[in-house]
Amino acid sequence: MFGKVLIANRGEIALRIHRACQEMGIRTVAIHSLADADAMHVRLADESVCVGPAQSSQSYMNIPAILSACTVTEADAVHPGYGFLSENADFAQIVKDHGIAFIGPEPSHIGIMGDKVIARDTMLKLGIPCVPGSDGVVKDYDSAIRISDGIGYPVLIKAVNGGGGRGMRVVWCADDLLDNVKAARAEAESAFGSGAVYIEKYLSDPRHIEVQIIADRFGHVIHLGERDCSIQRRHQKLIEEAPSPIITASQRKMIGDVCTRAIKEIGYIGVGTLEFLYENGEFYFIEMNTRLQVEHPVTEESLGIDIVQEQIRVAYGEQLSPILENKEFSGHSIECRINAENSETFIPSPGIISRYHAPSGRGVRVESAIYGGYSIPPYYDSMIGKLIVHAPDRLGCIRKLQLALKEFVIDGVDTSIPLLQRIISSDYFLNGNYSVKWLENFISCGEDTT
Repeated sequence: MFGKVLIANRGEIALRIHRACQEMGIRTVAIHSLADADAMHVRLADESVCVGPAQSSQSYMNIPAILSACTVTEADAVHPGYGFLSENADFAQIVKDHGIAFIGPEPSHIGIMGDKVIARDTMLKLGIPCVPGSDGVVKDYDSAIRISDGIGYPVLIKAVNGGGGRGMRVVWCADDLLDNVKAARAEAESAFGSGAVYIEKYLSDPRHIEVQIIADRFGHVIHLGERDCSIQRRHQKLIEEAPSPIITASQRKMIGDVCTRAIKEIGYIGVGTLEFLYENGEFYFIEMNTRLQVEHPVTEESLGIDIVQEQIRVAYGEQLSPILENKEFSGHSIECRINAENSETFIPSPGIISRYHAPSGRGVRVESAIYGGYSIPPYYDSMIGKLIVHAPDRLGCIRKLQLALKEFVIDGVDTSIPLLQRIISSDYFLNGNYSVKWLENFISCGEDTT
C-alpha cells in the first residue's frame, strides 16, 4: 500500500481523505495556501507544505508547486479530491510522468469525459441514452439556429468544458438565441479558457439522478446505486439523497447495468459518476464526473462502505473489496450542504466563526473542517461542511435531519441552515415530489410550489 499520500485540496474533502488514509495506515501531506495556514487539514496531517498565496490559481492549482511538494515530502501518490485539479487530464498525466501515482482514472478518460461533446458521443456509441442535441460544437450562429429549430424550443446552451452552471443558458425562442450564445461563450471562456458550446433540448421538468460506479484494473466494475440530486439552485446542488424516492428497484438495476457495461467497455479505472436527467420514466445522460463527488457520503451511509478507501486501493492496483458485490441499500440517507452564505440573498459570508457546535447522535455524520475561532477565507467556494443523516426509512431520515439542523450551531457568519430547514419541512420535499426546477420556484414564491 502507499506509504504517503499528498492531498491536493483543502477544507472538508482534504480532511475526509486524510481520515481515510490514516485508517489505512497511510501518512498524509497537506498542501495549503497562505490563507489556509491554520486550516484543520493542515493541523492534522503528518506533514504540510505551503504552495502559494491565497488565490487558488497560485496555490491549489499551481502544478509546479504541488509537484515540488511531492518531491520534498517523497509522497507516493496524489489524491486530488474534487474541484481544483481533480478533472485536469494534464495534471494527472504530469503526476504519472514524475513517477507518482494519481488516485483517479487514467488521464485519457479524464480528457474524454471532460469534453462534454466527446463524452456525449462516446456514451451514445455505448448505448447510453442522451438528451437530443447538436452533434458537436456549435461553430456559428447559423448552425445554432438550424440545430435549435430542429430540436425545438426551449433549448439549453452548454459550455463544452463547463460545470456548476457556468456557461449555461436556457433559450425559450429564436429571438433570444444570439444574445444567449454570445453570453454563454463569454462566460465559458472566462471560467474554463474555452468558449466552445453545444446545444441540447431543455427538458421541461426533470429530476437529476446520478449513478455511482467504481472499477478496478482487473475488469471488475460495480455500480453503487443512484443518488437524487434534484434540489438545486442555479445548477448547484444543495441536498442529495440515496436512494431516490422515485426510482424503483427494477429501474435501478436497469440503469446500473447500462452504466456498468459502458464503463467496462471503455476500460475505466477508479470511481466515477454518470449523471442523468430523468423525466417520464426515461434516463438521459448529461455528463460523467471522473472524480470523487461531494455527495459520496450518502451512498456510503446507505450501503455501509468507504468509497474513498476503495478508491485508494484501486489506485494502488488492488482488486475491489468483495463486500461491494451485490450491495443493496439499507435504509435512507440525505446530505445537506452547509454554505457560508445568506439564506435569502445568497451572498457569501466569510468571517470568523465565534461559536460552533456540530450535531451528533446515531446516524448523524458531519463532514467539515471548521471550528470555533476559525476564519473562513473569502477566496474559495462558500461550502464549509456537509451534514449527512441515515435512518431505516426516508421519513425517519427527514425527521433526524430536522433535529440535526436545529442542533447545528455556527455563529459569526451567515449560513444556509435556515433555508435547508425550510426546504426539508416543505410538503413537496416530504412527499418526494420535486424536480430540478422546484427550488428556484420555492425560493422566489416563499412557499410550496411546482
